[in-house]
Amino acid sequence: MSDRKDSAEKRLGASTMVLTRGYDPRLSLGSARPAVFRSSTYVFPTPEAAERAFSVATGRSRQAEGEDVGLIYARINHPNAEILEDQIVPLESGAEAAAVFNSGMAAIMTALVTFARPGDSIVYTVPLYGGTQHLIHQFLEPIGIKGFPVPAGHTKHLEDLICTVPNLRIVLVETPANPTLRMSDIGLAAQKAHERDPHALVMVDNTFLGPAFQHPLMVGADLVLYSATKYLSGFSDLLAGAALARDTALIEQMKASRIMFGNILPPDECWLLDSRLPTVMLRMNRASKNAQRIAERLARHAKVRRVLYPTLFTDPEQIRIRDAQCEFPGGILSLDLGSKAAAFDFLRHLQIGRNAVSLGGVETLVCHPKTTTHSPLPVEELEAAGVTDGLVRVSVGIEDWKDLLDDFQQALDKL
Repeated sequence: MSDRKDSAEKRLGASTMVLTRGYDPRLSLGSARPAVFRSSTYVFPTPEAAERAFSVATGRSRQAEGEDVGLIYARINHPNAEILEDQIVPLESGAEAAAVFNSGMAAIMTALVTFARPGDSIVYTVPLYGGTQHLIHQFLEPIGIKGFPVPAGHTKHLEDLICTVPNLRIVLVETPANPTLRMSDIGLAAQKAHERDPHALVMVDNTFLGPAFQHPLMVGADLVLYSATKYLSGFSDLLAGAALARDTALIEQMKASRIMFGNILPPDECWLLDSRLPTVMLRMNRASKNAQRIAERLARHAKVRRVLYPTLFTDPEQIRIRDAQCEFPGGILSLDLGSKAAAFDFLRHLQIGRNAVSLGGVETLVCHPKTTTHSPLPVEELEAAGVTDGLVRVSVGIEDWKDLLDDFQQALDKL
């Protein structure tokens, strides 16, 4: 029966499996969609079942194929997490397993702490999301896990660091970079890291373009990380994180850490996020089309020094990487307005776009990274990464693109 089910699933598309995989209405009184299970603890049918459940949950033994291991306690796992983790897998090409967390930072922190030990090295692209870079500097380095930054898109520098840093354990790539949109070669990073050490892990923060437009596991990455708060959820009303991998053992190790840290995504948030998954591709496609139309027109505006957006790349190396690993350009663009004063005036005059951090929502959000999301970082790191005083990041939503363009133009005209 299991083999027939697996072969039937392989014939289905992701947009079908995200609605059908991992949920049996017969176990929920026939409810067409999953209910919310708010129980904190679960009753075992036998003492042997309890023993087996704890053995699997704590990693002392592995769950057999087709085995139904009972639930224990909601900090360890619960029905809504299991359903969500099953249904998010088909969205990420190449994934076989997933784990969900109570924020994107929780997913990143759990991944890094699970697999890196004191004395290990992490090579990471910059700029990263400010919280991730802060985590490396303020938490990991003081406990002996050394970070080695490399500017996003510097392929030769990335290759050299991967091949030379002592005790390489993790390569963490955020591509496109936040907020400069510079892209890094995932395939090269994976090839060089695995040649150096088969146990080294390549992790990709895929929040900007995944799961619709970029598929890191298909080009060699080991682990894909998300702030599911962003496009996966899409309505700026919940916090969540996710990790996905082809190797189920990696996810099992992260789940064991999750038990200790207590950072599993709670049932209500799992239920909400699961309900958003079927529309991820629709929302991301609309946002990407809107952003491309707006970016290519704002690039001609006299008050804009330059627009950072994948279809406007002029660097041959950036074009090569874009064409090799991205299907569409996505919904994020950045504007270089030349100065902090100009950037602040632009934000002040927006009428539709909202001056807020975060991204990936159905509404358009605009922020000044240097004084907000990336403000904890040293000035020299910001300058080296291209996060300048005049840079404004725009997360384009699904509004009418002409209305958004008019809004941006009127704000620019007032500078």
